[in-house]
Amino acid sequence: MEESNEGKVKAYLLAVVEIGKDHDVAEKLKSLDENSKISVDLVFGEFDLVAVIETDSIRRLDRLVTQVRKLDGVLKTVTLVAS
Repeated sequence: MEESNEGKVKAYLLAVVEIGKDHDVAEKLKSLDENSKISVDLVFGEFDLVAVIETDSIRRLDRLVTQVRKLDGVLKTVTLVAS
């Protein structure tokens, strides 16, 4: 990471969700952590949604991903950490 971005983490979270629960999961995901910036897009293809998460640490990102995996309707996630 660049020195100016030290302490900041950006990640893309891709999720597969149960049929009909994509909008509910997206809304819950957006409001998981008021200290992080989370935007969500519903997509077509292998995954049902893509979230961009910007937060202050890998530890916080780890907690967020764990919370997402526990959301009702989430079947699978893949997290890509950007540099």
